[in-house]
Amino acid sequence: MMREGDACVALLRSKFHGLIERNHTLEEENKQLRHEVSHLKGQVSSLEGQHTDRKMMWKRLENFATSNNYMERQFVHNNDDAKEAMDLNNSASYSRQRLFRTPVVKSRAPRVPNPPPSPTCIQPIMKVKKEGSMAPPPPPPPPPPLPSKLLKSTKAVQRVPEVVEWYRLLVKREGKNDGKSGSTGIPVAINSRDMIGEIENRSAYVIAIKSDVENQGDFINFLAREVQNAAYKDIADVEEFVKWLDGELSYLVDERAVLKHFPNWPEKKADAMREAAFTYRDLKNLETEASSFHDDRRVATPMAFKHMQDLQDKIEQGIHNTEKIRDNASARYKDLMIPWDWMLDSGIIRQLKVASLKLAKEYMNRIMNALKSDPFANDEELILRGVRFSFRIHQVAGGFDEGCRKAFQELKTYASKSE
Repeated sequence: MMREGDACVALLRSKFHGLIERNHTLEEENKQLRHEVSHLKGQVSSLEGQHTDRKMMWKRLENFATSNNYMERQFVHNNDDAKEAMDLNNSASYSRQRLFRTPVVKSRAPRVPNPPPSPTCIQPIMKVKKEGSMAPPPPPPPPPPLPSKLLKSTKAVQRVPEVVEWYRLLVKREGKNDGKSGSTGIPVAINSRDMIGEIENRSAYVIAIKSDVENQGDFINFLAREVQNAAYKDIADVEEFVKWLDGELSYLVDERAVLKHFPNWPEKKADAMREAAFTYRDLKNLETEASSFHDDRRVATPMAFKHMQDLQDKIEQGIHNTEKIRDNASARYKDLMIPWDWMLDSGIIRQLKVASLKLAKEYMNRIMNALKSDPFANDEELILRGVRFSFRIHQVAGGFDEGCRKAFQELKTYASKSE
């Protein structure tokens, strides 16, 4: 009788300890979810603030366009005779001169470019000394500032070309509506087309672009020669070159608006080098994240599973995208002297597949830990999870390494004993 009572107490005590551990795990998961909710609320507040700023900017712009159109319509309605029209013309011209007064834009000094980074290895074509290249091999350039594209989300209106384009569209639309009401002998100098030209020629944004076109010619021609003559063997050198190039071009007011005035700018090659560098950088970062992944046992098991599955999804998507564009991209890269062998199965794709094996091993080890430590775990469901995930990575990587084989065998042995 006493033995049965002791066994019952031991069983209840085991269940009690299991419930305590279960409760502790749920509290940790709840704490992490609260932290994530707090972080998301902060992001929502930040986005709402940016949305409010943009709405205020568009409202001011629309009010500005409406006031200008109202001034022209008022001028048309009060045009009773030619003399009065000329007087109002002079008055309106004076008002527009005050409204569209040419902003003061300081002309910047010609940019002195930093030397490009030294490559680790170059193609034979690069042995010929390039015209205008620097003498001693310089150190790698400092980290470049934010490119102009990332600055478009700020409040600096002159850095956002879409504002100018939208304003132009609004003025043109209003000009067409006013033209349908009929002509009353208005002087040719006063119409919406001339107002658009006056706005374009006198805006600080356009003046700054013209200043860069006039003053930065030598700087841009130097960059054009460097891009045209670039011929690297290692994609990592292309990545460093693109970082340097973006850092130099960020000095311009608007990269695209300025460079389109230079017909010698090798836009096709520059864009292809950026495409290759950014694609390789993203895949390399993904490979580094997966290969250095370590399962933190303090993280709740469902969240750990989700993290590893999401990382594997990214790896498979990266491999699929690279294989999809490889034939077309490699042909373009060959013509432009850009490395392309990193896209082969023996390059970054192989590295991603090896990194996915680390995820498979960590996944199966986490399952074994849950099976051994959680008395309330659903053994059948966890084992099925492990088999599915390990099979998925096995098919992607083309097999298992020693660590994966050991983890898989341990899971299989545990499953056979529990049957």
